Parts: sequence; C-alpha cells; structure tokens
Amino acid sequence: MRIVVFGLTITSSWGNGHATLWRALCRALVRRGHHVTFFERDVDYYASTRDMQEMPGVEAVLYADWAEVLPRARAALAGAELAMVTSYCPDGVAASRLVLDSPARLRAFYDLDTPVTLDRLASGERPDYLPPDGLGGFDLVLSYTGGEALRQLRTQLGARRVAPLYGSVDPEAHHPVPPEARLRADLSYLGTYAADRQPALERLLVEPARRLPERRFVIGGALYPADFPWADNIWFVRHMPPPEHPAFFSSSRLTLNITRRAMAAMGWCPSGRLFEAAACGTPILTDTWPGLAEFYAPGKEILAADGTEDAVAAIGLSDAELRRIAGAARERTLEQHTADQRAATLEAAVAAALAAASGGD
Repeated sequence: MRIVVFGLTITSSWGNGHATLWRALCRALVRRGHHVTFFERDVDYYASTRDMQEMPGVEAVLYADWAEVLPRARAALAGAELAMVTSYCPDGVAASRLVLDSPARLRAFYDLDTPVTLDRLASGERPDYLPPDGLGGFDLVLSYTGGEALRQLRTQLGARRVAPLYGSVDPEAHHPVPPEARLRADLSYLGTYAADRQPALERLLVEPARRLPERRFVIGGALYPADFPWADNIWFVRHMPPPEHPAFFSSSRLTLNITRRAMAAMGWCPSGRLFEAAACGTPILTDTWPGLAEFYAPGKEILAADGTEDAVAAIGLSDAELRRIAGAARERTLEQHTADQRAATLEAAVAAALAAASGGD
C-alpha cells in the first residue's frame, strides 16, 4: 500500500509519544512492502529537537503553512490506498476534509489519544483535531485504546467501523544493552512531565526515595517544573531521545510506568514505554488500570502497584525474582507486542474495512 498520514510528528520525540510509535510502525510497514508519506507541520519546538534518522520507504513532509502544502498533499492522496489523519494533528480539521474528499481507496482516522479525546468531549470541550461532524465520514477509525473506548467512539463520535491499534516496540531499536553508570537506578521513570501523573509519581517514586535513602532513583524526561519535589537520591536526566532509551532501561534494576489519568480510567491503553522497557529486559512496576492483564500478567510478567508500600516491596525483591519477571515480559513482548505484529493488525483492519465497503461484510 501507499499510505499517507497527516499527524502530529514523526521527526521529533520531544515531549510526545507519537513519534516513537510512528517510527516503529513505519519501519515495520516498510519491511512488509508498504510506503509511508507523513505530513507534519514544521513547528519551532519540534524543529529544534529533531531526532529522526533517515528511514528508507518513509517520506516525512514538513510544511509551514497548510495552503502551501495543499497541492503536494492532494498529489500524494491521488495515489494512496490508505489515507489517515491522527489525533493532535495541528491541521486535523482541514486534513480530514481533504482526506474525505480524496480518491484514496480507504480513509481512516487514528486516535492515539482516545481517552483524552473522550474525556474532553465529556467535559464539554471539543478537541480541535476532530472534524465538526465527528468521525462518521471515515471508512475506519483506529484507536490506541481498546475496551469501552471503542464503543464510545461509535456513540459519541459516530464512528462506523472501529478497531484497536495499540502501541508496540521495534526489537531492533529496543533490546538489552550494557548499562551506563550515570543512568544506574534501583527504580527509574522515563516520561514527559504531566500534572495528572504527578500524584502517582510521588506515591510510587518520590516517597519510596524518601523512605529508602540508600537507594538510587532516576527520572528522565522533558518539561519538569522547578518546584518538582526532588530528593537527594533522585537524579534527573533531561530529555532522553529514543536511541538512548535502551541504555536508560538497561541501567535500571526496576523501571516505573505511570498512565495518564484519563487513560488509566478508560483502561486498555498500554503506554509505549511498557513495551520498550519489556523489550530491553527490564522489570516493570506499573500503576493499575482495567485491561492490564490483557497485555502482561500482574505478578508474573509485570509488577502492579497502588501505593507506596507496593513500590517499596517491589524494590525489595531479589535480583533473581526481578530477572524472572523481566524475562517473562520480554518473551511475551516479542511474541505479541512488536511493531511487525501491529503492522499485520493494521493490514487486517484495512482488509476488513475494504471488504465491508464492497459488500463483503
């Protein structure tokens, strides 16, 4: 297929989770014989933090103005089998209008932020990346989130055909590597600062750090405020680009996953960091959310925590027990959660939607 995407970003991983997901998925799609053209608005905060290396079979089109890029977008869509708009696309409304009016064989919307979308709608706010009349015009609506979210995409936004397309990991990019002394941690956390994750971060990392002064804790990410409650045994590493993630995880005895509030409430929304850490062979401590067991078995492949006591207990587990849990999670990741498997899922969803459109379903 020739695939055309209008999205947030693929060129910069700074402060967002979209770029890493797209890179892994695009590499897998190219391996399977597809070509991807990704349209991305050229904004200052991504321009100064671009970290994408050249990807054969993937064309990133940067544009400063929608009207300027419109002829090129129309030309790309004229030969596309799959045309897609994503959540948080800065020109989402205009791109949706263009895609829905295009001759592309299949027209899709991919919400990589479904719980946030639905939460904003419930509060009376309409995200500016959504078409005014909802998602009913698309042949297929993909969601980073499964479970109840799929039903609500139908009832709240009029989606006619929905399918989950979860995050994933590219094992060629994320795998065990030698640890680095500067990143060594008894418990680490990799993630952009978010106010709605802060209470869980304080329960599951900051407070354990206070109780265990002999242990070393490391936080990596962007946008952390000056008034963050640091402790003497918490080290901070500013923005970690994707190529450095394996070293970050491989240097951690245990790493923490925290889910955004809306995503945790909705469930069935695994963070890409889960798959990355598991592929690196690092044991994971996570907050709890509905559907977690669909991806990793708590107690066997992942450690789940509700409060500080759970986190302290996890840190106190033996190296052998942590290695056992990490090994089981890595095995399941390679079997079920790679980008190649998600690319196959996308192909199957496209084939089913095309069959339905032609009366075969």
